[in-house]
Amino acid sequence: MKTKHLILGLAPALALAACGGNQTTTTTTNTTVDNLSGTEMPADTNMTDNAAMADAALSPAQKFANHVGASDYYEIEAGKLAQEKAHDPKLKDFGKMMVEQHTATTDKLKAAGAKASPAITPSPTLNAEQEANLAALRAADGAAFDTAYKAQQIAAHEKALAEVKDYAAGTDPVFKGFAGDAVKLIQVHLTKIKSL
Repeated sequence: MKTKHLILGLAPALALAACGGNQTTTTTTNTTVDNLSGTEMPADTNMTDNAAMADAALSPAQKFANHVGASDYYEIEAGKLAQEKAHDPKLKDFGKMMVEQHTATTDKLKAAGAKASPAITPSPTLNAEQEANLAALRAADGAAFDTAYKAQQIAAHEKALAEVKDYAAGTDPVFKGFAGDAVKLIQVHLTKIKSL
């Protein structure tokens, strides 16, 4: 008889547990794996450069178009500042040349991208370094502006030249002709700014 009472006493408890009366909480933690080191990191870790993450999902042609578009935009904006703020007339002239020639390369880049299938439209979104460089130029005056502008132009053209050469030497055909022409132009700009 005691066995029947024990079973009858357990029946409601088991039914309650089966219906969710005995709730347990499960906590999950989102993690991502760093492909370079193979280690797990919390998924909400702030990335230092969101542009780099966005680039990872793009085709090589779109990535190249975006980088060149941003580089041109930076050169145009910095060139406008040089025309307004440079103390050295040669830097003012160089800034004017940057506005004109990088506007032209942007037009050529867009035309080349329009011929792709599907069409590729460059995004001129500046990276963190380009934003910081423009902010530094806006804050500088006189000789300090001239020094900063020249140093930035040398560094920016060296980076652009390396990237364009890499793309021109690669196998992706979309902007290959554009890249080959751009190598020559960027080299002219780099030689010119180094001589000032």
